Amino acid sequence: MLSHSRELRHRGTDAEMALWRRLRNRQLAGAKFRRQHAVGRFILDFYCYEAGLAIELDGGGHAEKEQADYDRERTAELKSKGVRVIRFWDNEVLQNMEGVLDAILDALTPTLSQRERE
Repeated sequence: MLSHSRELRHRGTDAEMALWRRLRNRQLAGAKFRRQHAVGRFILDFYCYEAGLAIELDGGGHAEKEQADYDRERTAELKSKGVRVIRFWDNEVLQNMEGVLDAILDALTPTLSQRERE
């Protein structure tokens, strides 16, 4: 799993690389994201452990029924492990990065704010 995760980091999509440039080094709300991080039997595109938040980027193949069904099952299994999953289309990231970052920030904010109150 670890070697597969490393391999995925080296051949990321344009959308993954663009988003990673904006998430790395705690650039968004101070949240630490990991890229191609394993959680259980899944490798997540991006994962913030502190917030229990996974970000998945989907290319066109994810619109096909079989892949969409798998994605729903995967999301349900991750949710049962306490991981929230948000998804974006690759073209969304490439064409509307600020909107994507706003959505990620919205997903992070309640979790991070709650942690600060505790």
